[in-house]
Amino acid sequence: MEILYLLIPLGLLVLGVAIWGFLWAVKSGQFDDMEGPAHRILMDDDDIRIPTRNSENTAKKQDPAK
Repeated sequence: MEILYLLIPLGLLVLGVAIWGFLWAVKSGQFDDMEGPAHRILMDDDDIRIPTRNSENTAKKQDPAK
């Protein structure tokens, strides 16, 4: 019975730390976008990039043979 005097405050302390951690995670935006990272892994980033006009001009200045 005497152990309850130790376990109840200890349990309340652990509960308080867990609630504080959850509230910190919510305030810092940890749960804002739950689906984005899951979909991002499925996206195909192997597409060939279309060069912009600036990169074409830079390439012509560097290589006079073009």
